[in-house]
Amino acid sequence: MDRQQISLLAHADHPIAAPLDDDSVRRLLARAVPDDDGARVLDLGCGGGEWLLRALTRHPRLVAEGVDLSGSALDRARAAAARLGVADRLTLHRQDAARFSPAHRFDLVLCVGSTHAFGGLAATLAAAREHLAPGGRVLVGDGFWERDPSAEAVELLGALDDLPTTLERVAADGWTPVDGHISTRAELDAYEWSWTGHWPPGHWTTPATRTARRHSGRPPTTATGGCGATATVSASSAWSCARPTPSVGPPRGSGWDG
Repeated sequence: MDRQQISLLAHADHPIAAPLDDDSVRRLLARAVPDDDGARVLDLGCGGGEWLLRALTRHPRLVAEGVDLSGSALDRARAAAARLGVADRLTLHRQDAARFSPAHRFDLVLCVGSTHAFGGLAATLAAAREHLAPGGRVLVGDGFWERDPSAEAVELLGALDDLPTTLERVAADGWTPVDGHISTRAELDAYEWSWTGHWPPGHWTTPATRTARRHSGRPPTTATGGCGATATVSASSAWSCARPTPSVGPPRGSGWDG
């Protein structure tokens, strides 16, 4: 079974492929999606299109496009769009998100949990910038270290920074963070459950009414701690909305909140 199919099965009960609950997703979209008539939204690495489907449902004049390599995930997105009555406003592309070259710009570009497709956060933001219309925003999800990681954790999860360093690098690259969310312990635990079929040690309850499912492989750029090589290291997720910093005048202050 390939990684894309594993991901599809693992997120059957957790359609947002990230450590975020429904309230967090709703709040992030509410602050990021423009209210303009005919605004365009692009999701790079959209998977089953859950972010786009929720945005389209809440904004009846919005149009959206999603890009992903997984044909099965895109088929699921098309079927869901038809059920929700938003299929006429959703265009899906099966191709490498890093090579996507649209005919127009977008008012919001999303890339949540898919920065690995571009080689990291900085490269993801650079790609998103190429797709942004003037005044547009980016909603991006990536991880950061809460404390110094072990060598094993870095090998497993990748070269992440701590949160202050991440923000400094984003700002130095010409972006102004305007909103954000740090995954809670409950969100991280629920996400781990969706992948492993069990709650992390010390969780307050056990899912007695659910059938435990275990999946081979590991989550892409997972943001959970407390298992395997990450037993002594905790990585959280920063899901933020940013816009290009104006080239004239002083940069705006950070609007990151947790």
